[in-house]
Amino acid sequence: MGHRDVATVGLGGPVGSGKTAMVKRLVPRLDDAGYNVGVIANDIMTQEDADRLRQSFDGVLPPDLVEGVETGACPHTGIREDPSMNLAAIDEFTESYPELDVVLLESGGDNLAATFNPELADYFLFVISVAEGDDIPRKRGPGVTQADLLVINKTDLAPHVDADLEVMQRDAETVRGDDPTCFTDCKAEEGIDDVVTHIEESVLFS
Repeated sequence: MGHRDVATVGLGGPVGSGKTAMVKRLVPRLDDAGYNVGVIANDIMTQEDADRLRQSFDGVLPPDLVEGVETGACPHTGIREDPSMNLAAIDEFTESYPELDVVLLESGGDNLAATFNPELADYFLFVISVAEGDDIPRKRGPGVTQADLLVINKTDLAPHVDADLEVMQRDAETVRGDDPTCFTDCKAEEGIDDVVTHIEESVLFS
């Protein structure tokens, strides 16, 4: 467990990389595995992602375990420079649901430099899309190199955007060393179980 008696998992990545789709796939699997899950969706000035997630999780999560945080500034502000609003939301979750096991924290869409404050996230996924180009891993960036898990998403688009998944795998290994990388296709629900396994082994079983 994390230092707040609940594990926290951050999901960062550029706009359109599939962070919200990833959350939609992770929550039912974690719920089926017996974990009590909360979700926080960060955005600049909207509750749109949180509202969509509440609808998606109807019957899976209580509505008050999906919270939208409006940062009012660049997305990285609320997850790195000043995570106080997110920390307050986590505290509200744990006060109402002391049996909570894990909170997923989705960042607003940011750039390759986005990382999570260690006071906020015990574990950090960085999600990139194949559609952004197969050179994204070798562009490095703190999000790519420092994330606990790099998730290369939308693999189904590779043939349509002339992206080479083997090149992306090789480049990810070069810039990340022994830190893991997963390939996923949220639409077809491929690779999601691998992401869940990494989360379990890193923050839920520890």
